[in-house]
Amino acid sequence: MTDRLTADLASGALAEALADIAEDAARVILPYWRSGVVAEAKADDSPVTQADREAEALILARLAELYPEVQAVAEEQVAAGEAPTSLGEWYWLIDPLDGTRGFVEGRESYTVNIALIHRDVPVAGVVTAPATQMTWRSGPTGGGAFRRRFGEAWQAIQVRERPASPIALLSHSITDDEAARLATRYGCGQWQGTDSSLKFCLIAEGRFDAYPRTGPTSEWDTAAGQAVLEAAGGRVMGEDGQRLRYGKPGYGNGPFVAMGG
Repeated sequence: MTDRLTADLASGALAEALADIAEDAARVILPYWRSGVVAEAKADDSPVTQADREAEALILARLAELYPEVQAVAEEQVAAGEAPTSLGEWYWLIDPLDGTRGFVEGRESYTVNIALIHRDVPVAGVVTAPATQMTWRSGPTGGGAFRRRFGEAWQAIQVRERPASPIALLSHSITDDEAARLATRYGCGQWQGTDSSLKFCLIAEGRFDAYPRTGPTSEWDTAAGQAVLEAAGGRVMGEDGQRLRYGKPGYGNGPFVAMGG
């Protein structure tokens, strides 16, 4: 691995660069939002749009310019059968448009996700919400997490101490009864539904406390959000109670919970 990548990771310059790329991808996506864009069904029956494809192409090209030696695993690339057959110690995990169903329906909570994985751990990550023009990123190694509105200065964020009445964030894809059971399981008397990796970021900035997930997700859905949340003082644990890891067969996650303080 080049000295430049490791130096940029340690200084925070890498996450800054990822933020610029993610925001440029957001600018590609935004003209398609609430425009009547049509989704196609992929082999796994999940939706994809032209916005997904164009944003992914931009991200892959920009990353290849900056760090050509780092492999990339991106959602639409995998769906097309073009993912690397083997991975090195460092690689990107990319979801160019997380929450495509909500995007097509005109909801705001869709995101652009870019993460750097070292071995099986997300060591840098950026999540951008195009509709609200907000970006969250990990900082320098050990240097916390940050957010900004497009064009504005970065502000430090951190998880909050667990309050007396913690609030869970849950996927819109589950029933109200299931959501209530899941929230209660993690000590949360209240819950709110939202789409995409935005859930990790809202916990990272101290507005919510837990995001339990039992249904299937892919590694590119969670890696960037996990990097941001961990940098903000939170944690993401698999069913075994250990840190959620990456590079699993088929890039699939099992059940996990993301937690704040």
